[in-house]
Amino acid sequence: MTALQHRIVAEARDWIGTPYVHQSARKGAGTDCLGLIRGLWVSLYGAEPEPIPAYSMDWSEPQGEERLWEAALRHLLPRPLEQDIPADVILFRMRSGAVAKHLGIIGQTGAHPTFIHAYSRHGVVESALSLPWRRRIVARFSFPEEGF
Repeated sequence: MTALQHRIVAEARDWIGTPYVHQSARKGAGTDCLGLIRGLWVSLYGAEPEPIPAYSMDWSEPQGEERLWEAALRHLLPRPLEQDIPADVILFRMRSGAVAKHLGIIGQTGAHPTFIHAYSRHGVVESALSLPWRRRIVARFSFPEEGF
């Protein structure tokens, strides 16, 4: 792993145990899945890349807008869908036909892959990247090296 990948995974693991709080991004106090990614960004680059508007838990599902995916494309680098690389951001579609609205960070690859994410009613956890989760991945991204 590169120095940047090590730093991202270590920082993401440092958030484990943070309670789930919708629209929050405070390590130890509360975060949602986007807040975890925002917190990692701030840790790496010092400031958020853009102001975050209020968002509902349905993530524009009624309108069918891929707002989270579009934001990821503005700031992160797309990766091939089939590659598992530590520290990459993975975007999930939780139901077929629904908008993509869950994010995580690849923690470990290989025989026992994991991802770190803020999960409703669980907080930030490191979960097995099992087949049911893997089937829901619709995009992968990496944090940019520039500015690090």
